[in-house]
Amino acid sequence: MEQKRTIIGVDLGGTNMRAGLVEGDQLLQVESCLVPKTNVASEVTQTLITTIKNVLTPKVEGIGVGVPSLVKSSQGIVYDVQNIPSWKKIPLKAILEQEFGLPVYINNDANCFAVGERVYGAGQEYDDFVGLITGTGVGGGIIKNGHLLPDQNCGAGEFGMMPYLEHDYEYYCSGQFFENVHQTNGEELAQRAAKGDKKALSLFQEYGQHLGKAIKAILFAVDPNAIVLGGSVSKSYDYYNKAMWEEISTFPYQFVLENFEIVPSKVKEIAILGAAALYIDAVVESKAL
Repeated sequence: MEQKRTIIGVDLGGTNMRAGLVEGDQLLQVESCLVPKTNVASEVTQTLITTIKNVLTPKVEGIGVGVPSLVKSSQGIVYDVQNIPSWKKIPLKAILEQEFGLPVYINNDANCFAVGERVYGAGQEYDDFVGLITGTGVGGGIIKNGHLLPDQNCGAGEFGMMPYLEHDYEYYCSGQFFENVHQTNGEELAQRAAKGDKKALSLFQEYGQHLGKAIKAILFAVDPNAIVLGGSVSKSYDYYNKAMWEEISTFPYQFVLENFEIVPSKVKEIAILGAAALYIDAVVESKAL
């Protein structure tokens, strides 16, 4: 795995945009800025360029950007970015490559999480796995044969949008489950569970059953070696993993489960590192062709 490259990783959220200077496997510097509240797309773009410039050095050889939206990955066009209403269709790759004269790779945040785990985290142990984010929503990235699965619009791995019960998996397998189904706060519930609160522990067990069913769907669709869990709800893994595995154990093809693993992410700043990993994944893949 490549370890000595100098890359800028950008985590473009709906509230903050953060650019980080990554050298090898070390995050050396992070610059953060609020996303401008404006209906003028170019103002947001210029703020992003300024944020990147704040961490730019002559050693940087590429830029990776993670965005909470669909992306035409081959062209680096982002569509309908969450909480940035002016960004309906932005050719972000072309804009940044023209500005910096460096190769730029853009993908959605779930795919960045998966490739970040492949380069910097638990995914180094697996050639075929799914990086599954369980936070305010549910999204996934698929690693096949050691690389991010190429697709047209970064839609592969959107398991949360698959229909389930009266809604979809996201409704029951993200933080929305606690708020929508039980009208409680997941973070507060985790604090109660840590103190042994039986009601809180029971709700996490219920959550684990739903997540287990989602994982069985992923096993049918992708057949990975492992799932690496990220996102805020994954921090409560100890409270729901038993119920989750009890559900997974009913998967009809038992031999599939013999070497299948689920691992919570332990990588700090995975959003920035995952964006940087887009460049590494692309470079390594091109060398293999």
